Amino acid sequence: MIKITYLLLIFSIPLFSQDYQIKYPKIPNQITFCEEIVPVNQFDILERLERELIVNTYWHSSTLLTYKRSKKYFPIIEQILIKNNLPEDLKYIVVAESGFQNSTSPSGAKGFWQFKKGTAEEYNLEINTEIDERYHLEKASQAACEYLNKLYNIFNDWTLAAAAYNMGENALKRNMNEQKVNNYYDLKLKEETSRYIFRLIAFKTIYENPEDYGFDIVVHNFQKNIETYNINVSESIEDLAKYALDLGINYKIIKIFNPWILNNNLTINNKSYKLIIPTQNHVYINSNINYDTIFYQIKKKDDIHQIARKFNVDVSQILYWNNIFPSEKLKKGNELIILQYNE
Repeated sequence: MIKITYLLLIFSIPLFSQDYQIKYPKIPNQITFCEEIVPVNQFDILERLERELIVNTYWHSSTLLTYKRSKKYFPIIEQILIKNNLPEDLKYIVVAESGFQNSTSPSGAKGFWQFKKGTAEEYNLEINTEIDERYHLEKASQAACEYLNKLYNIFNDWTLAAAAYNMGENALKRNMNEQKVNNYYDLKLKEETSRYIFRLIAFKTIYENPEDYGFDIVVHNFQKNIETYNINVSESIEDLAKYALDLGINYKIIKIFNPWILNNNLTINNKSYKLIIPTQNHVYINSNINYDTIFYQIKKKDDIHQIARKFNVDVSQILYWNNIFPSEKLKKGNELIILQYNE
C-alpha cells in the first residue's frame, strides 16, 4: 500500500496550474430584491448570502446551464410579469424551483413554476390524462403571477410573498405569529425557506454581473429562441406523431414545443388549443427525409435498454417520446412510440 501511494505521488500530474485561484465572490454593499432592501449589514444576513453566492459561483455546471437557459426563457417570463405589474425579480423563482426544466418534485409539483395539482387547478391550469398545463410556460407563468399577487395582498411584501410561494402561506403566517415578527429577515425558518430568498438574490447578483463571478460567456453561447408560429387546433388529434410529420417536423419536436400534451393524442371538447410549431429552417429537418413512426408493443421480458439497442436510438429519446420516467416499469401489451429515419 505504501509503495502504491509513493508511486502515485511520483507520477501524479497536478490538477491545477500554479496560477489557479479560488476567489472569494464579490458581495455588493447594497442589494435589493423586488426593490426591497436586503439588510446585508446584519451579520447573519451577510453569512446566509455569502453561502449562496459561494455555492452558486463555484457550482459551475449548474449556474452556467441555468444562466444560458435564462436568455431563452426570461424574455417570455418577464413579459408576463410586466403585464401583471409584478416585479421582474420574481423571475428568479423559476431558477430556484426548476432550473428552467419541466421537472417533477417528490411532492408532485411540476413544471417551471413547480405547481402542485390543487394550486394549479385553482388558477385555471388544466390537468387530466391528456393535458398538464403546468408544463405550458405561458399559462403557468400567468398562473404564478396571479398566485404571487394573492400572496402579496396577504403579506404586503414581495420578499414574504416569495417565501410563502416556497413554504406555503399558512406555514409562513404561523411562523410569523409564533415569532412575533413581520419581516422575512427576522424569521428563523426551516433550512429550505431560510436559504430560498438568498438563492434568488444570489442568482440575481450573478446573472446581472456574470463576469464578476468568473462566467465568461459570449452571445453565441446562449440558447437561441427558435422562430415559431401558432396553429389553432379545434378538432381532436388522434395521432400526434402523424400530425407532426404532416407539418414537416416530428413527434419529438412537437413535444419539445408543447410539453403540456402528455400523450400521442389530443382530445378536443368544446374548446381549442394553440400549438407552438417551429419553422422548418430552425429545426434542421430535411423535408426530403421520411420518418417512420413505429408503434412497438411491449413484450413480457422487454427492457428499455434492449429496445433502444434494437432500434438504434437513445433510451432518453424513448423516455421523452413516450412521456415516461426512467423509474417506470414497462407493461406488457402497452405500445412505445419509436421515431426512425427512413432514408
